[in-house]
Amino acid sequence: MYKVMTPGPTQVCENVRIARSRICTNPDIDADFVEFYKQTCDKISNLLHSSGETLILSGEGILGLEAACATLTEPGDKVLVIDNGIYGRGFADFVTMYGGTPVMYHADYLNTIDVSKLSEYLEKNHDFKYATVVHCDTPSGVKNNIGQICPLLKKYGILTLVDSVSAMFGEEVHVDDYQIDVLCGGSQKCVSAPPGLTFVVISDDAKKAFHNRKTPVAAFYANLNIFDNYYENKWFPYTMPISDIYGLATAIDNIADDKDMIERHARIASSTRNALTQAGISLHLKSGFCNTVTVFDVPDGLTANQILDNMKAEGIMLTGSFAELSGKVIRIGHMGANANIGDMVETLRLLDKVLRNLGVSLKVQLDTTFLANL
Repeated sequence: MYKVMTPGPTQVCENVRIARSRICTNPDIDADFVEFYKQTCDKISNLLHSSGETLILSGEGILGLEAACATLTEPGDKVLVIDNGIYGRGFADFVTMYGGTPVMYHADYLNTIDVSKLSEYLEKNHDFKYATVVHCDTPSGVKNNIGQICPLLKKYGILTLVDSVSAMFGEEVHVDDYQIDVLCGGSQKCVSAPPGLTFVVISDDAKKAFHNRKTPVAAFYANLNIFDNYYENKWFPYTMPISDIYGLATAIDNIADDKDMIERHARIASSTRNALTQAGISLHLKSGFCNTVTVFDVPDGLTANQILDNMKAEGIMLTGSFAELSGKVIRIGHMGANANIGDMVETLRLLDKVLRNLGVSLKVQLDTTFLANL
């Protein structure tokens, strides 16, 4: 059994596992479950400071991203895809799939989006129905300032679609203040529930766009409109995964009770980055470090698999990355239930041991330096 310290899926708290074992009713016809679902959705909206509706969908986080694009996109729509990471550019595939025309705004993959440069671009280029932006692009760990980017887009009447699957609840998200129209999250990251659920938070402007389409949505499962009036009608468009939602509800309650959650993520992330850099390990990014994941370059002379395999032999599961970052970086997830001092000390102690055994000369002890930086 491994201790999972990856940037999702994360560790799952015992009370979440217990909640998932509750006796199942029939969610298709049980009005009490409809109330439970609605209450859970409302709690998510409140925690994310949104006056809009939240929907929980039966599928991993990518379903939320695709459903948002499917429901927003009509053939011929121009969509601005803000690209400074692997997930950022991936939105173009969904836009194209549903008949839209993605227009790429390319930026440096080692840095957060420069909002002033984006502003200059938008002054001359703003004929877009909506724009996509990733809050934390998990393969590299780069964080973008959605609190500045989304209001800038809305200034030009551009709807905003944000992937915050890997950031929300580890980083601040104020949906209404940030003028986010569709926000996508997932169960397996900071929420610390098992994989399998996504949720989307939807503004009134987004709902208008959903309902003012000239063409039908080219999907069923990935169509957010199929949830219209579900609560009034006490009817879901498909059978909801009741046990998963019981677990999610408990995980959301855990977040509501954790008043130090954002600050703890910030402290742990900063201390992790400082320990690595003081030891002589190179962080992958130059700016835009997200507080939910730390990404460092594989030291010269080693392979990513050497580090990962040796860490697994010690009982800790870290992860590499993929696409052009495959084999080049190591990612430590300190999000949700992973973001605690005890597990981070153990992780860094064993990472220190593994790196030294592989011949890396470290300037300081990782775990003790982490504690000293808290």
